[in-house]
Amino acid sequence: MSETIRKAVPEDISRIAEILVFVKRIKYRPIFQNDAFAFGELQVLSVAEKYKEPSALDNILVYDDEFVKGMIHIENNEIVELYVDYFFQGQGIGSRLIEYAKENYPVDFLWAIEKNTDAIRFYEAHGFHLTDIKRPVESAIEVMMKR
Repeated sequence: MSETIRKAVPEDISRIAEILVFVKRIKYRPIFQNDAFAFGELQVLSVAEKYKEPSALDNILVYDDEFVKGMIHIENNEIVELYVDYFFQGQGIGSRLIEYAKENYPVDFLWAIEKNTDAIRFYEAHGFHLTDIKRPVESAIEVMMKR
């Protein structure tokens, strides 16, 4: 199967949930040091349940290359989430997703956690830039928990 970026479908929910849970644990646990969230609240089954709601997949695209390896969530002009399975990072999947979004959607905004310097470098390499707009850390945790 060749690579494709396509709209997420219900059959993708388990892969989306796996990707979100494991990448968030790897990337955010060292920053927030919140094991109650990382291993208590952040569970594959509960994340998957959120995506079973009728409109939950409407704004999500997946990178599918035999199976789902990454996802991007777009709302209006904002990239809300962009995650690539940990085992497939560094293979250009995130770059293909973000460039696809820029070419096909009016995206010009996203949030990044200040301590997530890898993500900031990645986004800057794709034409985004830092602004003076900041959210308190508590707000970032709250937003991350809702998604």
